[in-house]
Amino acid sequence: MTGWPMPRAYQVTIFFTGENARPLTEIVIEVTMKKIIQGVVIALVFIFSTHAWGADGLITVKSPHSSKDTMDRLETVAKQKGMTIFARIDHSAGAAKVGMKLRSTELLIFGNPQGATPFMECNQTVGIDLPVKALVWEDVSRQVWLGYNDPEFLARRHGVSQCPAVEN
Repeated sequence: MTGWPMPRAYQVTIFFTGENARPLTEIVIEVTMKKIIQGVVIALVFIFSTHAWGADGLITVKSPHSSKDTMDRLETVAKQKGMTIFARIDHSAGAAKVGMKLRSTELLIFGNPQGATPFMECNQTVGIDLPVKALVWEDVSRQVWLGYNDPEFLARRHGVSQCPAVEN
């Protein structure tokens, strides 16, 4: 996800002390949405076996797990990374309520307002794509997929690459 611009969320300063209790080394760790999303993606690489590109701006990942297990794992990883889960929508259940059939299809909406708000301060149209959404579905051959919007595509779409609140 090179080039995915994300705002600097906050900084944590850690001091190490040696003899005489003087600070010897100061380490500043920048915790950003980019790193959180990268953490989620890295975790997903270990969970899912194959990566593929889908429609323009959509990244799809083949899952070796059932659709329910895939979504449960994604939700767990997102929570572990400090994300808020705003909604989990079961499209298949919605279809069943109106007497229609739809293979397993679920949407997870999650994010972190602390990281997303600075983007919207630069260009409020980013709000149409936030919070982050991930879709898990089963195709006609019973293969399970996870799809999400390519962050680089979203940055280009909304022209936020040059935003001062964005880290390149």
